[in-house]
Amino acid sequence: MRMAGLANALRRDQRGATIIEFALVALPFIVLILATIQTGFVFFAQQALETTAEQTARQLMTGSAQKTGMTQAQFKTIACGNLPAFMSCAKMMVDVQSATKFADVDTNALVLTYDQNSQVTNTWQFAPGGPGSVVVMRLLYLLPVVGGPLGFDLATTTGGRRVLVSTFVFKSEPYAS
Repeated sequence: MRMAGLANALRRDQRGATIIEFALVALPFIVLILATIQTGFVFFAQQALETTAEQTARQLMTGSAQKTGMTQAQFKTIACGNLPAFMSCAKMMVDVQSATKFADVDTNALVLTYDQNSQVTNTWQFAPGGPGSVVVMRLLYLLPVVGGPLGFDLATTTGGRRVLVSTFVFKSEPYAS
């Protein structure tokens, strides 16, 4: 009888209910907050890469890169100058291809290849074309991401990195070469 009375008393006691309810809700809430922050950061970095690509593409669109005989390394230096401070030039890759008409543009997705140290081994092109050429400029960026609790992970490649790609396809202006 005494045991039944103790069980009833515990059932009616509400003093510790709030802490128990918070303990049940806290972990999923914290996971949701961390996932939201990580996802927001990835979207922000993608937008920053898009802005960088837009600013950099003007060098090809106006023919200023072609007129000066710019090399791929020089063009990448200009692109790196357009990156925001939180992004590193060492993690960015530049691929520039050209065609005579839009139907000839290579629209295949780029496939990254890696060595045993998780370093990208692709050889990127730099063919900016001439006046009136159709140019495809791609900036790729390997953004380090942190895996979250409960298996949340935005990494798309080895080494906990997400590949961000910004592609611009345009016809360069009919500049005087």
